[in-house]
This record gives sequence, C-alpha cells and structure tokens, in this order.
Amino acid sequence: MRRTAFILGSGLLLLVAFWNSVTWHLQRFWGASGYFWQAQWEKLLSTFEGMEWMLYFIGAIQVPGLLFWSFNGFLLVVDTTGKPNFISRYRIQVGKNEPVDAEKLRRSIRTVLFNQYMISLPMVVLLYPVLKLWGNPCRRELPTFHWFLLELTVFTLIEEVLFYYSHRLLHHPTFYKKIHKKHHEWTAPIGVISFYAHPIEHVVSNTLPVMVGPILMGSHLSSITMWFSLALIITTISHCGYHLPFLPSPEFHDYHHLKFNQCYGVLGVLDHLHGTDTLFKQTKAYERHILLLGLTPLSESIPDPPKKME
Repeated sequence: MRRTAFILGSGLLLLVAFWNSVTWHLQRFWGASGYFWQAQWEKLLSTFEGMEWMLYFIGAIQVPGLLFWSFNGFLLVVDTTGKPNFISRYRIQVGKNEPVDAEKLRRSIRTVLFNQYMISLPMVVLLYPVLKLWGNPCRRELPTFHWFLLELTVFTLIEEVLFYYSHRLLHHPTFYKKIHKKHHEWTAPIGVISFYAHPIEHVVSNTLPVMVGPILMGSHLSSITMWFSLALIITTISHCGYHLPFLPSPEFHDYHHLKFNQCYGVLGVLDHLHGTDTLFKQTKAYERHILLLGLTPLSESIPDPPKKME
C-alpha cells in the first residue's frame, strides 16, 4: 500500500508540475468557446426550469446510453456479419467469434439490458439527491477547464483503485464461481459484454467505481455526462476484441479474459505495483499494448511466435 501511495502521489505531483504548460493551448481554446457553451447551458436551464431532474436524467443516463449503444451497434454488425471486412483484420484473438454465437449473444444482451435499466438506471437516479446534498449538479456556472481536468484525474484514480480491488476480490474462489464466472464465459470478449455480469458484480465493480468520484467532487452535470460517456466508451473498447487504429489499446483487458489471473485493473498501475501483470509482460500482447497510429494491424507487425510442433 505504501508503494501504491508513492506511485499515485508522484503521479499527482507531476500532474501539478506540468499543469500550466500542458493545458495552456487547450485553455485558450476553452476560453474562446466558453461563452458559447455557457450560453447554451443557460438556454437548457431556461427550457427545463423547475424540471432540472429531467435535464439530469438526459445528461447522466440518456446521452451516455445512446453513445454506448451506438458504438456497440456498429461493433455488433461487425461481430455478426464480419463486415466491413477490413475491421476483422484488427481482431486480437484470431479465429474467435467469427461469427459470434447468436444464441450466446442474445442471452448476453438480455443480461446487459437488465443490468443497465434495472440496476444502473435506478442507481444513477438515486445519485441525484445525493449530489444535491453537496451542491446543485445543474447549477448555472459551468466548471472551468482546469477544474474539469482535475475532476477527470480524480475520477480516473478512484475508478482504478475501486475497480482493481473489487475485481481482484471477485476472483477469489469464494466469489468467482457464484458471481464473476458469468462475465468470464466470454474468453474472447466483444464490446457489448462489458456489462454482461452478475448483478452483484455490476453494482460493486462496474457502477460504484464510476459513481464515487462525482459524489466526492460534487460535480456539475456537464462533468458527469462527459465522465459517464467516457467510461462507457472505454469499457467497450477494452472488451471489443479489436485493436483498432487511433483508439486505446484493448490488449490488456483482452488478455485478462484469455488468462483470468492477470491484468485486473484499468490503467495497469496497480497491476504493476502488485505484480499481477508479470506474465502479460512476457507476451507479444504486451508488445502490442500501444496506441496504433498506422493502418497495419499489430498482429501482423508484431506477430505471435510460431507454435511448436508436437
């Protein structure tokens, strides 16, 4: 725990040290466009005056949900039809889900819909009165750019800590067979199964780690909408099964689904500190765990070693 605190603390100090230089140009853009967004926000407040809870519902639930299903709708077309063909070139576990098992997919989507609308939705609705205790999430002033960056950093660190330890706990034999094994039915994951989980896991490991940050920071609805949307897109990418150009690498979490006992976190910081990525670092998947800036699939430029003959 002391090593964990040291690494995370050092990261925060570096963030503060480079705060002004890294964000200077972005701050200029934000300053130029800030009045525009403030005006649009005030129009929304006027439209929903007296019904701010409805504005919260749209921003915290409908917008992130629409982005999640739009992205996953595209990925499902690829998974079920194999088209467009060039996307299949970026598949991580070659030969898996080609095509995806239709019945298994239908069962999984039913579970995902249940988790989203029978568990996540009520939790996010109940989040509103909790946020009201700290300050109005629909307050008139939008957060500054620097404050939003600070919030995003805090949200990310909190999610990393809570997700890593809750996820690792779910791999304990006491909980794995009854709870977490459901999620690992997909050894070659696809995007939509990011929410395919036992209800207890969905609450403890999927939803709460994302919600705690906005509660502690007393966040504005704009920050919550951005954070929830980003979290849903990132978890989809982590499970999608394709290492696509210009998107974050999913190799880390894909390897977790393949091997089960490695790569428990999101960022990989706590896996490094606890040594739960040692085997992963010895694989070609680790070499491919980078941002792909070209169009050549990393499975071709960094291929797996040939299998030994029996």
